This record gives sequence, structure tokens and C-alpha cells, in this order.
Amino acid sequence: MTHSEPASPRPQTAQTRTQTATLAEIAREAGVSAPTVSKVLNGRADVAPATRTRVEELLRAHGYRRRRAEATRSPLIDLVFHELESAWAMEVIRGVENVARDAGLSVVLSESAGRLTPGRTWADQVAARRPHGVVLVLSGLDESQRALLTSRSIPFVVMDPAGDPGADVPSIGATNWQGGLAATRHLVELGHRRIGAISGPPQMMCSRARIDGYRAALETAGLPVESGLVMTGDFHHETGYRLGRELLDRPDRPTAVFAGNDLQALGLYEAARELGLRIPEDVSVVGFDDLPVARWVGPPLTTVRQPLTEMAEAAARLVLELARSTGDAAPTATRVELATSLVVRTSTAPPPLAGS
Repeated sequence: MTHSEPASPRPQTAQTRTQTATLAEIAREAGVSAPTVSKVLNGRADVAPATRTRVEELLRAHGYRRRRAEATRSPLIDLVFHELESAWAMEVIRGVENVARDAGLSVVLSESAGRLTPGRTWADQVAARRPHGVVLVLSGLDESQRALLTSRSIPFVVMDPAGDPGADVPSIGATNWQGGLAATRHLVELGHRRIGAISGPPQMMCSRARIDGYRAALETAGLPVESGLVMTGDFHHETGYRLGRELLDRPDRPTAVFAGNDLQALGLYEAARELGLRIPEDVSVVGFDDLPVARWVGPPLTTVRQPLTEMAEAAARLVLELARSTGDAAPTATRVELATSLVVRTSTAPPPLAGS
């Protein structure tokens, strides 16, 4: 039982902080009724914005966490995407669906419209749905959203986090640096010396790691990293085409390009075709992800396999473990990286001229 007097924030152990005040005490401190606090916890819309903000601040200040026995859950997993428009997303959906189906759950899809954190209304909707958990892809939560989900005992896992999610945030990723290294080393071993690259968005941790692996492979081989051969993309096909034309239309064009992901590689294919360049006879191309389309294009794309479906399955399993766990039963491994691997097909070959 908690004390009955109004509680001020008093950090102690993790266990005592989770329930430092009852709903009645928070209601009294906020100057509202206990049912109003309950409405805020349940994401109900019929609460004035100022009242909702005041109650949320008190819930956060007291470290309130709904007891799991109180947290009746809907048979759902919320899956949130940074963008939901590519074959990449389909691989992730497949993985989460596999785990949800085995657990007798359904999946709710959301998109943050290119933002790295979902909007405030999304968090309220999740609180109202009360899912078993939330999986966020290339996305994250701000402090208030994390506090809102935590106070409702709704666990969350970040898959392929855009930035550093923090030591206390469960996450599933891939060995992006190792993948960028392997892709570039493959091209170096074929004899390429001028190797271009098209990165993803610089604010995304996976993108930075891949380009860091590219640079490390060149430096290890004693080759210069030419800034003019490194282009900043956004992981979309159209950008791969536009930046591919810039790289391949120059008189000192690279003989090989690490395209950052498969979609940009396919854009680069289109640029090469328009310029009358043959892959791999005139330019070698390496992607990243190993989407199904990588096997179907002509020529089939050499790429780094990122185990997207397995990553999504691991994220869904972890969020369900967190939903079931309490205290010492919590999963021990909440930050996991799955291995990438180079898949060599026929889009890479030695450069057209020795020493070029």
C-alpha cells in the first residue's frame, strides 16, 4: 500500500518508484476526480487539453506505472513505421505478423509520415487501444511518449533505431557497419580503386554506420576516401537515380558504387541504362537489404543481406516477452544486433581497365 498523503517525487529503488502514488492521490494533487485521471490513462478524448497535460506531468513526476493486473490488454501489437511505402516495409510486416499470428494477436499499422517520432495523437490512440506492445521501425519516442506508454504498462521495442535509443530502450538492429565494410571490401578485392557511395539520411544511425564501414574498407586497403564520390541520399529509388546520374555522368566516374540500400541501387541501374553503361561491364553496383526484387532485376544485384523478417520477428517476440514479464523475470537481452552477410550475384565484376 502507498502512503495516503500527497506524494512529491521521491526517487528510490526502481521497484518503489513504479507506484509512488495512487490514482486518488494524483487526482487530488491535480485538482480533478479519480475517474478523470483514469480517462487520461486510458487515452479517452473527453478530457480538456490543459487537464490532460497537468495529469500527465504528475503521472510522469511520480513515476506512476499501472500495475499489470490492472492493465487489461487488447489482442493487438502496434507496428509504427517512419515510412510505409516500400518492399522493405513488407518484409518487416511479414515478420511481425508471423509472431502475432502464433500468439493469437492482430497487428495495427501506423506511419509517422517521415517524422522520426510519431505525433502526440498517436500516443493517445495507443493508450486507448491498450495493445500488448509497440514495435517502432526506424523511429523512436520522445520523453513524454515514453512516459505515457510506461505509465500504462505498454512495452515498446525499437527496430533499426534511427538514432541512439538510449541504454534503457529495448532495440533490435543489424550489423550495418560490418555490412558496409563487406560490400566495399568485395569491390576492392575485385580490383576497383575508384568506388563511389550513395548514403542514406545522415540523421539515421544505420546509414552512418554503413558509410563508416565503406570508409574503413577503403582506408584499410590504402585507398583514399574521395568526398566527391560520396553522395548523401535518402534510401529512395528516385534519389538513387538522380545521384547515380551525377556520379556516372562525370568524366572520372567511379568503376563501382556502393548504393547504401537496394532501392537506391535500382535507381542507379536506371541511371546507368540511360547513360548507355552496362552493369557490371562498365560499372559494378552493390546494394544493401537483399529485398526479393534484388534477385529478379537484370543483372541480379549483389547486396548485403539484412535479415529484415528475422529482425521484425525478434522485435515482436521481445515486446511480448516484456508484456509478460515482471521484475526479475524481465528479458536479459534487450539490445540485439543480427548479423548481415554479403550475397554475391552478377552486378559486380572486375573494373573494365586494370588499375582504373
